Amino acid sequence: MWFTLALSLGGRTVEELQHAMKQVEFERWRDFYERFPFDPTHIYYRPAALISGSMAGGKFDEKLDWLRRPLVEDSTDADLRTMKTFGFGPGDR
Repeated sequence: MWFTLALSLGGRTVEELQHAMKQVEFERWRDFYERFPFDPTHIYYRPAALISGSMAGGKFDEKLDWLRRPLVEDSTDADLRTMKTFGFGPGDR
């Protein structure tokens, strides 16, 4: 949980957060995360699948699976070079 929190809050290492954050605050973050996870599936993919389903129809689970698929499946060489130019690759999501 500390690493997820450090990535989400930014600006501090795990060690710095552990020294700066009181245990009670950490527990509140953990409780918040359990209710509202801040991972790509919950932040981006589920909302996109819900919106797509409401606008274009189709099955929610199929749309969610499509959004979570690795980028490399449908990527051309040009796509991969463009991703590299912008600093990310097919494994990044």
